Amino acid sequence: MTELSITRLSSTQEDFDLQLEKLLAWESVSDVKVNQIVDDILSEVKQQGDAAVVTYTNRFDLTSADTMQELELSSEHLAQAFAGLPEVQRSALEKAAQRIRHYHEKQKSDSWQYTEEDGTMLGQKVTPLDRVGLYVPGGKAAYPSSVLMNAIPAKVAGVAEIIMVVPTPRGELNQLVLAAASLAGVDRVFTIGGAQAVAALAYGTETVPKVDKIVGPGNIFVATAKRAVFGAVGIDMIAGPSEILVVCDGQTDPDWVAMDLFSQAEHDEDAQPILVTPDAGFIDQVEESIRKLLPTMERKEIIEVSLRTRAALILVEDMQQALEISNRIAPEHLELSVEDPEVLLPLVRHAGAIFMGRHTAEALGDYCAGPNHVLPTSGTARFSSPLGVYDFQKRSSLIMFSADGASDIGGVASVLARGEGLTAHARSAEYRIKN
Repeated sequence: MTELSITRLSSTQEDFDLQLEKLLAWESVSDVKVNQIVDDILSEVKQQGDAAVVTYTNRFDLTSADTMQELELSSEHLAQAFAGLPEVQRSALEKAAQRIRHYHEKQKSDSWQYTEEDGTMLGQKVTPLDRVGLYVPGGKAAYPSSVLMNAIPAKVAGVAEIIMVVPTPRGELNQLVLAAASLAGVDRVFTIGGAQAVAALAYGTETVPKVDKIVGPGNIFVATAKRAVFGAVGIDMIAGPSEILVVCDGQTDPDWVAMDLFSQAEHDEDAQPILVTPDAGFIDQVEESIRKLLPTMERKEIIEVSLRTRAALILVEDMQQALEISNRIAPEHLELSVEDPEVLLPLVRHAGAIFMGRHTAEALGDYCAGPNHVLPTSGTARFSSPLGVYDFQKRSSLIMFSADGASDIGGVASVLARGEGLTAHARSAEYRIKN
């Protein structure tokens, strides 16, 4: 792999800001053709329901179903998938689910209220969503970990019903995905995918119930469909390619760092692995490890494209500057591969998940650490958070005025309403003012 060329940048070069900006540029908006295809599918499913979903499923997944009933899996089918797993896989799923559930239970929000001196009560009522749709990629690109990460927080939040959709190209069912659905408490599973599955969840059909929110990853057609139905339903996020940024002091084993970079690069040719360090010699060591280890990787072709087109090895002046650059990037995954990561933690402002210390591989977070692996990408960690229990709960304000409180505050409302020229608002409040 001697021909592999990885971008190197230095914070001292004159055009560093421009080069960093070019490196990070990612256009996640679908092209016109994709948008048109998705719009057509959404429209047909909205109008024709089950019939359109069956037609598109047969066309795109090369199946031969006649009815939606043929595309639904029973709870017994899911339970059999779980029971039929090899013991080592079943145990790993159970351990991961236990850790994910334990972590997310700490995120639960409770309703609250308080009473003012005049008897007025104010507060907030926290309520789970009624029904959530979970999109899971199917076929060989199947991720049982995503089932756990999406379904368990919803169940912890109190969501009454989870509807899972998963495409099965040529009828290919992934038993680990079905087992994870059984373990996580998914209520119904339909073997449908693509924009037609998103449409079925968003609008409802004769068989597929309409949901309140759609979560879970998918390809460009799924992402485009989720964006299009937002408003009719809620969505989790529009995710871009996976990212990892390793901030290292130069003292971690370079093989470890190289493999951590690979761990995200193997997802997708567009995935972005970045190393930031103040140690120029360490950059050479990591690049040497990359060249040594890449030929041993099963997905080396994908990793190589990611490294060549989107990776960077960035030299900085010190660790403080490393964190400044990290905050500009706002990475999905940030590894603080240093001796004392807690010293650096106060400097981190923007990151989806922060992996602290040399022994904390990002891969642990993908599967079984406990925190959610559904994270903001493409710089959206500047204003977004990991998926969590709070994404499956909504909040209602509680307002109950006493007679004295309504009389007192009514005067304030009256002045402000008349200032806005809204007389009915003002008089509505004034009717409650005593005397």
